[in-house]
Amino acid sequence: MNATGTAACIAPLRPEHAEQVLAIYQFGIDEGNATFETTAPTWQAFDTTKLPDHRLVALDGGRVLGWAAVVPVSDRCAYAGVVEHSVYVHPDARGRGIGSALLTALLASTDAAGIWTVQSGIFPENTASLALHQRAGFRVIGTRERIGLHHGTWRDVVLIERRSPTIT
Repeated sequence: MNATGTAACIAPLRPEHAEQVLAIYQFGIDEGNATFETTAPTWQAFDTTKLPDHRLVALDGGRVLGWAAVVPVSDRCAYAGVVEHSVYVHPDARGRGIGSALLTALLASTDAAGIWTVQSGIFPENTASLALHQRAGFRVIGTRERIGLHHGTWRDVVLIERRSPTIT
């Protein structure tokens, strides 16, 4: 057991984790309440968009149980400290604190790097993710109503953010 009480080890996400990471992403996509995406990206697309210093996996031996990563929200210098994050946990590993361990480690990483805002958009039906983020100190900014079509249905997105306590 580690400090979070999970049996998993949190480690940097590396290219050798790519196949399992993208499979977990696809599980989330297929369940229908994680993202507007319809298919997981290629590793090349994933690798080029996610910030390399803030990509993590939860490992149990060689098995990836979940991952977390961030992307910049803008290339404008005023937003240099603002990122959008994702956390995905394999369906078989849910309820074991994996998401919490990943999110805690990700926030420690972004705080240490001087990132002042970590944000995301979550479908309101994804109550487990909303609860996880509330426990991690995120606040709800608002709801973007009928912001996008997803499989022919208009979906709302709850906007959340966490401001770093290290930035004053």
